[in-house]
Amino acid sequence: MSVVADQPTLDHRVALGEIVPTDYLAWVRRVTLTGFCVYALIWTRDNGILWDRVGLAKAVAIFLVCAFIGRPARQWGTLGLDLLLYCAMWYAYETTRGAADGRIFGLRFPLQVQAPRNIDRFLFFGHDPNTVLQQHFWRANIQWWDKVASLTYFTHFIFVPIVMGALWATSHRQWTRFMKRFATVIGVACLMFIIFPTAPPWMVANNYHLMPKLSRSTGRGFVAVGLHAAAASWNNAKAWGNAVAAMPSLHASFALITPAFFLPWIKPVWLKVIALAFPVLMLTSLVYLAEHWVIDGLIGWAIVGGSFLFWNRFETRQRLNRAERSHRALAEL
Repeated sequence: MSVVADQPTLDHRVALGEIVPTDYLAWVRRVTLTGFCVYALIWTRDNGILWDRVGLAKAVAIFLVCAFIGRPARQWGTLGLDLLLYCAMWYAYETTRGAADGRIFGLRFPLQVQAPRNIDRFLFFGHDPNTVLQQHFWRANIQWWDKVASLTYFTHFIFVPIVMGALWATSHRQWTRFMKRFATVIGVACLMFIIFPTAPPWMVANNYHLMPKLSRSTGRGFVAVGLHAAAASWNNAKAWGNAVAAMPSLHASFALITPAFFLPWIKPVWLKVIALAFPVLMLTSLVYLAEHWVIDGLIGWAIVGGSFLFWNRFETRQRLNRAERSHRALAEL
């Protein structure tokens, strides 16, 4: 018998785990991830939303640790570095967001009160969209659209972190692509929070009396769907949160960035339409709940668009440069 015949074929070697090692701990990851997700849902129901970024970063870190049980040491090192950068990004966000009202660094740029209202009036032919929506739809009794608006608002705090964790666990390359775009949006927003502190519609209406009184009723939708703890935590967050960091709307930005990232992989046109309808639903909810001006959301969308335009071109140029270097190397052989 020849030596070649005695050697195991490639298929046999793969089956024996010589090329692709057997992942003996895959079941552990699946069990721990399932347990984490169930616990997160129960915790949110009982305790409310993780509004603070530190708590959210800890939750994401625990999720990723569960997802990396049994992974090589090199991947754990990469995970640790990525988590440090992730925490640094959110620390910069919280610091600059707080600086918008002069509480940090002693920075006090003029508060924008009339400008966003005037821009919205110009866009809607002299009407205030917040006032129009509340006059037509707000009722003393909670309606189904109040529940939809509050739940849509709620997704801002959980949807993007879930996407980040899922991307890291499945494809670090795609996670890196997503984070470059996301961090750019956060960076631009942080700068704008400082330079353009903006009073939201409920404040302009109720504190400055430049519009008819508006109801800031986001929390009552949480109560209507049974998220009592979420309503309580939201009310607490209003007390310490920076009320004048309305420009741009990161709620609108976050609602667009995920559908925009996955849009190239979505083939059915009807599914693309549904994906892109979500940012519109988010902005409509924000305006109805008097949390943001329309211009806040439009600027938030524009920042997302600019981020994708920049990084798409940058990555295309990188691919072309790598292809050119490869061709030159082959030509020299």
